[in-house]
Amino acid sequence: MEKKGMLVPVLLALAAAGIYWWVLTSKERTLSAQHESATVLVARFDLPVRTIMNVDLVETREIPRMYLEQDAYEVKSQSDIKLVTNLVTSIRIPKGNQITQSALVSLSPEAGLSVKVPPGYRGCVLPLESDLLRLIKPGDRVDILVSFDAVMGDNRKEKVTATILQNVLVLGVGSNLGQGLSVSQAKTKAAAEAADQAFSEKAALSLALNPTEAQYLSLSMLQGTVSVIVRGLGDVELHPMPIASFKSLIH
Repeated sequence: MEKKGMLVPVLLALAAAGIYWWVLTSKERTLSAQHESATVLVARFDLPVRTIMNVDLVETREIPRMYLEQDAYEVKSQSDIKLVTNLVTSIRIPKGNQITQSALVSLSPEAGLSVKVPPGYRGCVLPLESDLLRLIKPGDRVDILVSFDAVMGDNRKEKVTATILQNVLVLGVGSNLGQGLSVSQAKTKAAAEAADQAFSEKAALSLALNPTEAQYLSLSMLQGTVSVIVRGLGDVELHPMPIASFKSLIH
């Protein structure tokens, strides 16, 4: 009995020592992990709100893991630097600050069309038939035609078509502003657009026009029927285009 009485305290002491050792090593591992270095993306310059991101605007920096923000972009391979490409800043990010996922949004209507408009141009929205829009992509070049009733010299009206704008840059098609999408994101986006189109036969084509071109497009939309012709990749030449009519076609 005496030996059994001595064994219990010894076992309790060993158990306490084991628990103490486990707690101590756990804390050591935690402290060690916090002082490990992590490579993160930081802003190379001051980034204003609604800046379209690319690899030239960021750089990598090693910091203690304990200072790593919860949703920061941690760089574990060289390709991770490209994760921010075509995302848009939703807040101002000062130079040297970590780039976080919560500070960026996708290049979409949430970011706004203005982030895609080149300097000196205007973003113009042209409603078009949904079926046609499936064949046009952001970055394509198009020509704009308008068909209307022209009053001829004998006061007779005749249907004619004129090419009013050439080599126009497409900024966006529907909600697609040229953002990169994963397969799952593309499927979700396609399903959402299909649901929207079920209630409307038209969707929006966003174009980059200078102020004068924007006026002509607006006038043409009121005066006649506007059509869009897609150019081949790399075709940016301008051509003199006479007004087309059935009379000129026959002769």
